[in-house]
This record gives sequence, C-alpha cells and structure tokens, in this order.
Amino acid sequence: MVFYNIEEAWKFWVDYGGRLGFGVRKQYTHKKKDGSISSCRFVCCKEGLRKPDKRDYKTINPRPETRTNCRARIGLKHTGGQFIVYDFVEEHNHNVHLQETIHMLSYEQKVLEVQCHQIDLANDDGLQHRTSLDLMSKEVEGSSDSGYTPPDQKHNIHKRRKMSLVNGEVGHLLQYFQRQLVENPTSYHAYQMDAEDRITNVFWADARMLIDYGYFGDVVSLDSTYCTDCPHIPLAVFSGFDHHRGTVIFGAALLYDETAESYKWLFEKFLEAHKQKMPQTFFTDQNQTIEKALAVVMPRTYNGLCTWHLMQNLDNLMKDESDFIVDFKKCMYDYEDEEQFEEGWRTLLVKYDVKENTWLQRVYTIKEKWAACYMKKAFTLGMQSTQLSDNVNVEIKSFMNADLDIIKFFEHFEGVVEEKRYNELKSECEARQNISRLKYPYSGILQSVYGLYTPTIFDLFQHEYELFEACSVKSMNKNMNMQTPTIDFVIAMVFIHMDVKSVPARYILKRWTKLARSGALPNVGVSDVVEDVDLSPSQRYKKICPRLIRIAIEACRSKETFLFLSKVIDELDRQMLEFQNNQ
Repeated sequence: MVFYNIEEAWKFWVDYGGRLGFGVRKQYTHKKKDGSISSCRFVCCKEGLRKPDKRDYKTINPRPETRTNCRARIGLKHTGGQFIVYDFVEEHNHNVHLQETIHMLSYEQKVLEVQCHQIDLANDDGLQHRTSLDLMSKEVEGSSDSGYTPPDQKHNIHKRRKMSLVNGEVGHLLQYFQRQLVENPTSYHAYQMDAEDRITNVFWADARMLIDYGYFGDVVSLDSTYCTDCPHIPLAVFSGFDHHRGTVIFGAALLYDETAESYKWLFEKFLEAHKQKMPQTFFTDQNQTIEKALAVVMPRTYNGLCTWHLMQNLDNLMKDESDFIVDFKKCMYDYEDEEQFEEGWRTLLVKYDVKENTWLQRVYTIKEKWAACYMKKAFTLGMQSTQLSDNVNVEIKSFMNADLDIIKFFEHFEGVVEEKRYNELKSECEARQNISRLKYPYSGILQSVYGLYTPTIFDLFQHEYELFEACSVKSMNKNMNMQTPTIDFVIAMVFIHMDVKSVPARYILKRWTKLARSGALPNVGVSDVVEDVDLSPSQRYKKICPRLIRIAIEACRSKETFLFLSKVIDELDRQMLEFQNNQ
C-alpha cells in the first residue's frame, strides 16, 4: 500500500481499527534533520506491557491490565515522496470489540473537526451536552454511530474554552472587536482606560447597527438598568423603533465605571460611531449623572424620562393600598393642557399629604420630561420607556450571570440582536403577505396612506382616525406640524375639517413607510457592508451545511436520486482528497 502523506496513513489505520474492532496508537515517528518524517509505526492500543512499579505491592485495588503485548501493527517508510508499507502484522492476541462498542475507545482525534463545529454551535446556542449529543446521534441513527461519547464532548468543550481564555478577558475582548473589523471595516468599537491602563468602559456597534441608526435614529433610548441589576456585566443598550414599531438596536456598552465622565465619554463615542448624527429625542433613566452628561454632549437633543422607571420609584415611595399611583398616572398621561396638570398636581399633593416629599419635588421640577401635556412639541414617536420589549429583557437577563465569561456574553448578546433583526424580517414578510383591512374605503385620507405605511403603522393611524368623529376643531392656524401619524392625529382632524382629500407628502414620515430602508444614507458606509470570504472553520461549516442538508433531503426522495448522489459523493470525496494532497 502507498500513502501520499502521514495523515492519510493514520486515517487509514484508525478506520481499519474501527472496522475490525480494536483501538490504535502511534508507537513512534522518526524524523530527518530537516524535520521531515522518514518512518513511523502505528500499532494496536494493546501493544506492549505495563512497566512494573516497585510500589505495586502496596496497591490495594490494582488497575485492570489493558496491555497484552499485541503484535498487530503497520510500519511505513518515506520513499520517493510517498509512504510505503514495509511491515504489516494482522493478527491480534486478544478479543476485538463489537461494532456497537468500538466508539467507546479513546484514541487521538476521535471527535472529528466537523463534529467539533457541531459541538461548538450547540454549546453556543445553549443546548445541554446530553441534548446536543442526542440530536447528533439521531442524525446518524444512534449514539454509537456519532463516533464519540459524552466525555469526549465535554472534553472538547473544555478544551475550546481553555483555548479561548488564554489571553484573558481583555485580550479576548480586543480579539472579538478585531474580528468584527475584519468581517466589516465599518464596524465601530471604543474603550476607555483608567489611570492604571485598565479598561473601564467599552462601547461597540456593528455595521448593521450603524445602518439601522441612519434610518431610524431620530428617537433613541438608553437602557442602563442592567448596570444595576447585573453589576458583573454592566450592560447598557441603545435602541429605538423601526418602521414596524419593532425594537432596533443601535449600539451597546459595558460600563464598569458609571461616573459623569464615563457617560460623557459614552455619548461622545456614540455620536462618533454614528457620524455625529444627533437624535431629536433621547430617553434615559431618571439619573442626574446621565442627564448632565447628555446635556453637555447633545445640548440640542430633547431628553425624555422613562415612565417605567418613574413608576418603579413610585412603588418604592408608596407602600400602602392607596390610589396614589392611579392619580399620578393621570398627571402623567391624561391631562390635555398645562393648567389641568397644575391643578391635578396640587390636588395630588394635598390628598396624599406629600407636599414635603423631596423626590416628588424634584420630579415636578422636570415635568417637561415626563408629563404628556408638556411633551406635546417633543418628537417622541410614542416612545415612553427606555426598556426593550419584555421578551428581549428576559432573554438578556437569562444569560447575564456571574459565571458567564465575556466571550460567551458577546455570543449570547449577538444572538439577541440577530433575533430582533429576524423579527423585522418577519414583519417585512407579513407586510408583503397580508393586507390591512380598510374600514373606511371611501376615506380619501386613509386611501392616501393605505399603500404607504407599514401595516402596523396604518392600523394605528386608522384606529386614531376612528376617534376623529368624537373630536371637534376649536381653532387653527396656518403653521401645522405633524410629528408622527401614530401619536398626533390633530392635523388629520384639521384635514377633515378643511375637507382635504389626501395627506400631503410633507406630512408623511418616510421612517414609518414601507420604503423606510430605501435610498442612500449620508456618511454611512452601506456599500462597504460586504460579506468576508475569509471565514473561520465554524463559519464555513454554518454556511455550507444547510446547502448539503437540502441536497441530502432531495436525494432521499427516491432510490434513483439516492444512488445518484452516492456516486457523486464518492467522486467528490476522491477529488477533495486529490485537492488536499496538491495543496
């Protein structure tokens, strides 16, 4: 027999041992001065005998013997650019294993590289070891056919984790961002150092986040509650609304140092990443440190407060069974004008005897940031909270624990971001598949926006249109400003009053339409977002595996296609081997 390289010979010996039922080992490898292999020998795993130990007589429970001095072997020598078999012994002096148990033997590289990728992908997706092994076993009709055991699987995961922590968390953090830049140069990251040159804060935004902000970055929220809830991973997330009113993420940060200077640095880097494009409105938690930093970096941006956090603080303030929260919500949402608000606020303070409450006093001084009647002129898109949707919060908090290393954190966070992007694709598909029902088919105003707005936005607009009949116009002037079709429908009432048949184009926000993502973005390298062909083995596996699975499914539909694909695979296997040998 002749082999082109040592790897091919070893693969033959491993396969041969698997077919006959014995484990294998490499006995020796001789090399020349230039480092090339001159000869080698592969043997049965039971070759030789255990060396005697002078301490054997002290052993209470001696280990079973695993060596029988088996002579089965194959010897190879390098001649003329090939490895030629010069010695081969076939006979064994022990019982060989059953085919059902051969996979339980331990020998080198039993977990193939492709299986390593499968294990890594299952581990990244949070599958338990047993679950992922069962899944891969079913693919090959049984755990014995998978070629490895649960201990092999755990060993592979621990080995990969150990490799990933060689450079420590900081080093791996930098490697992660470097990989992002290689995949797409438009990605952005920045980190802040303290006086001892330690990383204290990190901000990052991938290429898709930069693009999304270009389209939907008019109103932004910063949710920093994770910094308090999970101090070991102090995550802060920038987000907003897409044209389906779904959550879209514009960037994220790890804030290990929550000072005014840190938030100032964070907002500066946020603007730097997004080409100095400031949002019109920025929602934050009720945090003076954040508010001051935002006022310095984005002085022209309106700062709204998260109503959810205000209500949480009220829960801490009022522990009794009173209706204080109900009355406070009236001040927050129900009053139409400022005079009503002021009267309602005075009534609230007297009714519950909280005039001297310092927290309420401060909240009142910033009422322009949370009371609806004072926010009429603010461009908010109907946003009231900094928090992402409930399901996203649950997903993020589910993997933010003290045992999670920084590498796994980024992998899981990427998964959450990708799920939000997939949700937008689902909404886009539904928008093309389903058509909203037009309740007033003879309404010119509804007809004019029927095919423009996304179904979600149109349904909201149509719902508000139904409320028009209960309203009347007291007065109006020529200067009208429509901030969003889902919140401010006053202008539509005016159109009806003036018998306007369609909504003028200047009053339709493109960011709510089906064409929100059309057109070029200034100062954003959309054209630079290209797929990198120099992928890692795991990434290559993820891309090619679905294609091969699809072919396999089609081939199994009939006997003829099965036989045809089997021949193609045999030929492809031969060509792949030739290609590798020629590399």
